[in-house]
Amino acid sequence: MKYAKYFLIALVVIAIDQTSKLLVYHNMYIHQEINVLGTWFRLHYLLNPGMAFGIRWESEFGKLALTIFRICAMFGISYYMIRMVQKSAHRGFLVCLALILGGAIGNVIDSTFYGVFLNNAPLGVPTPWFHGQVIDMLYFPLFHFQWPEWIPFAGGDYFEFFSPVFNIADSSIFIGVVIILFSQKRFFKEELNSAEITSGPEQVLTPDATGSVNENPSTPVE
Repeated sequence: MKYAKYFLIALVVIAIDQTSKLLVYHNMYIHQEINVLGTWFRLHYLLNPGMAFGIRWESEFGKLALTIFRICAMFGISYYMIRMVQKSAHRGFLVCLALILGGAIGNVIDSTFYGVFLNNAPLGVPTPWFHGQVIDMLYFPLFHFQWPEWIPFAGGDYFEFFSPVFNIADSSIFIGVVIILFSQKRFFKEELNSAEITSGPEQVLTPDATGSVNENPSTPVE
């Protein structure tokens, strides 16, 4: 089936995402940090009850609404990708949709089931279903330094400018969206060309020697 390879890409993203989350869950404790590439790339185990890249939505209703939105988006993206395959869309665009779909499903699994199977739902929620917290672990501190001693109040303090902590699913969604944004001319080249052909060049109206309008200036005026 022509859809299979794109759903397979999404499945690979889901498998990598869920494997990484379960490895972190079983081998690290909350807020534990492990250096992977010096201090530039670290694993930092966090539970995120909110949105992607560590953004939180501090509301019980908000969390449930977010989970429902993610589920709806999952089905919406799947349907849209099938339609684009039927229309023979650019393969690069379809791969990006598959990356976005895989990332969306990866976080849907956390939100829907982790509150039950990993018992990580926040305290006080009415049900662990649909209230699971997403496991984040990828952490890239952008730069860090120590303030000079002569600076008032902050002198000698350590400063670290850090990125949000995120996961494979977030990364897959981000990569898919960014590639689409920067590759629109390549992905939608046929649509742009057909739009130009349909519109055609603008017709210039020029008056002839008698003062009447000649709609085709290339035609000689008798």
